[in-house]
Amino acid sequence: MESFEIQINNKIMEHEVPNLRESVGWDRRESDYPLLFERCLFWGSLRNEEGELIAFGYIAGPGIEHGYLEDVIVHPDYQEKGIGNSLVKTLLQEAHIYGISIITVTYQDKHKAFYENCGFTACAGGVWRRE
Repeated sequence: MESFEIQINNKIMEHEVPNLRESVGWDRRESDYPLLFERCLFWGSLRNEEGELIAFGYIAGPGIEHGYLEDVIVHPDYQEKGIGNSLVKTLLQEAHIYGISIITVTYQDKHKAFYENCGFTACAGGVWRRE
């Protein structure tokens, strides 16, 4: 598998993550940025040769033992190349540096094998959403 140089906490313009979210069919959530960068523990990203953001993900939480892996996104033109795997594993390595020993992630069933390949163990849990 090819290795990718995932950057931690590099500069990302306010419009870049919403554009990436839109590329995979998610809501843009433009109001989240730049606030997200102030509130999450750290983020990882990758740019292509033209400098365009093609991958992004972050870990949020209190920074004490437990963190939450969120918004792992790889632009559709770059999927199935190992970028997502490199992104997640780099974020987990950074969590180790921060002293975070438990990382949780929620995902659709179709992504179960991907996260297991990244080292996660599937388990029962629940999600509450405001109506």
